[in-house]
Amino acid sequence: MSERPLLNRRLAGLGTTIFAEMSALATATGSINLGQGFPDTDGPREIAEAAARAVLTGHGNQYPPGPGIPELRQAVAEHQQRFHGLTYDPDTEVLVTAGATEAIAATLLALLEPGDEVIALEPFYDSYAACIAMAGAVRVPLTLRAPSFRPDLDELRALVTPRTRLLLLNTPHNPTGTVLHPDELRAIAELAVERDLLVVTDEVYEHLVFSGAHHPIAALPGMRERTVTISSAGKTFSFTGWKVGWVTAVPALVSAVRTAKQYLTYVSAGPFQYAVAEALRLPDAYFDSFRADLRRKRDLLCDGLSAAGFTVFRPEGTYFITTDITPLGEKDGLEFCRALPGRCGVVAIPNVVFYDDTEAGRSLVRFTFCKRDDVLEEAVARLSRL
Repeated sequence: MSERPLLNRRLAGLGTTIFAEMSALATATGSINLGQGFPDTDGPREIAEAAARAVLTGHGNQYPPGPGIPELRQAVAEHQQRFHGLTYDPDTEVLVTAGATEAIAATLLALLEPGDEVIALEPFYDSYAACIAMAGAVRVPLTLRAPSFRPDLDELRALVTPRTRLLLLNTPHNPTGTVLHPDELRAIAELAVERDLLVVTDEVYEHLVFSGAHHPIAALPGMRERTVTISSAGKTFSFTGWKVGWVTAVPALVSAVRTAKQYLTYVSAGPFQYAVAEALRLPDAYFDSFRADLRRKRDLLCDGLSAAGFTVFRPEGTYFITTDITPLGEKDGLEFCRALPGRCGVVAIPNVVFYDDTEAGRSLVRFTFCKRDDVLEEAVARLSRL
């Protein structure tokens, strides 16, 4: 065999995701996994029963329609109107995907040409870098810096060049927990209109905002026709393994994304689509209690991490807490996270893997709090040994 590398150069350096590495480490050491963001309890029983009922009655066991079942597309459209005042046609402006991850991949593959520049909030979820690379585009980071993790809007304007194709937003933001404020969103929207940029916005944590409120950028003047909004059921309903996501946008954008999506999975999660359609119609009390419960868990873990000696940046949203390990006499988050299971039986994620500017994230470490109270309490007790 020739000496030519097997992995194409666009993906060189990506390797195994940090989530796989740290979750394997948690399993091997019997540690509490506060790294990968998946709940340790399932979502509402009535929604699980709806999925079982769909399987047993033959709904979705064969290929569902390519754009998603009509019931779910209608439910997504109703959700966008109910919570955000956004009106979308379920037949032409909603596309169901295999989770938000596929939605992001299909969107970037559909909308980008090789050499296009994508401005993304840094630190960025690792699939963003991979999908931009697979599209042959160039990622341009707008770094959110501690302690505020707010976007520098002057810097954003300076980053836009004639090669800039789109802005990739994530609000609420993983891993910092930042929620973009209305004035920030207005400035970003004005720039997008002025420079004729597309906007792709990942809003999977839209129902997990603890301070203020979630404001979709698609609702702002001039943005509906240039924005692809992405969300999913996994985070909101605690069924992350179902992988049901969706795209909402004007017909031309949805058609473009669907063209790429049909050659990725074609379709997926047939019976779960029926269940998610029911989940999206749950009463407000569900969403309110879900948010309140996660807020309480956030505070439990934030207080414990502070007591253990971390500098804690209390998140406005998501179910992640970013910390700084410098007060513990540590400097390298990656080394710290690889040693942490052996030191006290807890797994976390080093934020540096989400940065191009590695110095900005070197001492930052992320913990998740979407776990049972007893698990969080035990993790806090173990971390206190540091």
